[in-house]
Amino acid sequence: MPLFDANDVTAVSPLPPLHRSQFEPSGPPEPVVLPDGTRAWRVSRYPDVRKVLTDARFGRAQLHVPDTVPLTGQSGLVASADLMFNQDGEDHLRLRRTLRRAFTPRTVARWRPWIASIVEQRLDTLVDGPRPADLVAGFTLPLPVDVISRLMGLDNAARERLRHWTEYAFSDGSHPEEEMEPVLAEFAAFGAALLTERRKDPGDDLTSMLVGAADEEGGIAESQLVDLVCGLVVGGHDSTMTMLGNALLYLLAERRECWSRIGADEEAAGAVAERLLHLIPLGDDRGTARHVSVDTEVGGVTVPAGSMVLADCGAANRDPDVFPPRPFDDLFAPLAAPTLSFGAGPHYCLGAWLARLELQLSLHRLAARCPGLRLARPADEVEWRNGTTSRSPERIPVTW
Repeated sequence: MPLFDANDVTAVSPLPPLHRSQFEPSGPPEPVVLPDGTRAWRVSRYPDVRKVLTDARFGRAQLHVPDTVPLTGQSGLVASADLMFNQDGEDHLRLRRTLRRAFTPRTVARWRPWIASIVEQRLDTLVDGPRPADLVAGFTLPLPVDVISRLMGLDNAARERLRHWTEYAFSDGSHPEEEMEPVLAEFAAFGAALLTERRKDPGDDLTSMLVGAADEEGGIAESQLVDLVCGLVVGGHDSTMTMLGNALLYLLAERRECWSRIGADEEAAGAVAERLLHLIPLGDDRGTARHVSVDTEVGGVTVPAGSMVLADCGAANRDPDVFPPRPFDDLFAPLAAPTLSFGAGPHYCLGAWLARLELQLSLHRLAARCPGLRLARPADEVEWRNGTTSRSPERIPVTW
């Protein structure tokens, strides 16, 4: 049975919240059909997905060679062959080495004081403002924008364009090409100008560190550096905004009994953050794609060379052989195994520790400052932000 059948794809309105996403049961690798008719193999059990993500025979670069059919649901920056995530081997390692030291747990821990101060500043503005308030406009969007802007050394003009650039950089393929081209050209020009500026006048921001590390490393094309900077700028705030908005919608709508403990205990907030990162996907896609270079056995099944493989991390994160059958029951319990929400292997998300810290601090301090926070409208009336590879509430009206 195909998992993806174009004839079965229907628009759902209103869209269900992502914490209610339904995943096909985990099982042996199976052939599936994508909405555009492309054939692939779905891998869904936890150890099988880990193998696909960590085995060098499963790569990304071959999915983006010239004259190939673009991946379903991807265009813009996410489909660029120069993007670090879409490269393998030494090309990928050169780029990754320029960033690796910047995102270690120890380095991120040093950022904690200024990130905490940004959280408090945003909360000051929120609680002193009118009620009801919109959590998205007042907190879940400006907070990660503030963090990534300080980290990358962005000026106010760039900050004001971030959401516009993100819409096209992370397009789900629904934007017309004539709209995409000028926006992506503007974004690339911004990235190139930022790199030029930091070469002339380096500072203590991540962009300056990246320029220095890339020059030390050598062999990195300027187009790759531009995509790396642009990817950090939009990815560094969009994923955090998405995770935070979806987590808050779930907690306020369905798990209000957890709110007081999250506010009283920062470690408990961290446990909740980790579990919700594990269980609530960033979007509606059902797998991160790879290309297998040779016939490879996965979970007792031989996947033929040249196949596209979809590593279904959402299903793997619910594999009943690894995780409890009712994973949302105890939000404070530690995970039975490392989450695959950030991937694994060579392409493991470098920003994972930063995302964890932002989510933990945000949930804890919001619950501590606003113990009576509640939705001002029913959760099923939420409007969703669409058109990109991630999905989150357009607005979350709240009062307290």
